[in-house]
Amino acid sequence: QGFIPAMIAREILLRRSPLKVGGWLFFLVVCFCLAFSAFFELVEWRAAVSLGADADAYLATQGDPWDTQWDMFLCLLGALAAQVGLSRIHDRQIARLQAP
Repeated sequence: QGFIPAMIAREILLRRSPLKVGGWLFFLVVCFCLAFSAFFELVEWRAAVSLGADADAYLATQGDPWDTQWDMFLCLLGALAAQVGLSRIHDRQIARLQAP
C-alpha cells in the first residue's frame, strides 16, 4: 500500500526541498505515507457513518474490527520496503535527470 506514495513523496522532497538523502528524508517519507493512510481511513469512516447499515458492504472489512489498523500497518511496511528496496535506483534515476 505504501510503495507508490512513498516514491512520490521521496521524489517531491528530493526535488523541491533542501532535504538530501538521509535519515530525515526517510523519516518524513514514512510520516507522509502514514498521514496519507490515516486520511484515507478517515474518508472511509465518514463513508461508513453516511451509509449506515451498508457500511460493511462498502468498506469490505469482512467483519474485521482491526481493518483500519491492518491497513495502516501494511502502509508502514510498504513505505519502509519501498525506501529500503528502491532508494538506490531512485537516486540514480534522479542523478541521471539532473546531469548536464
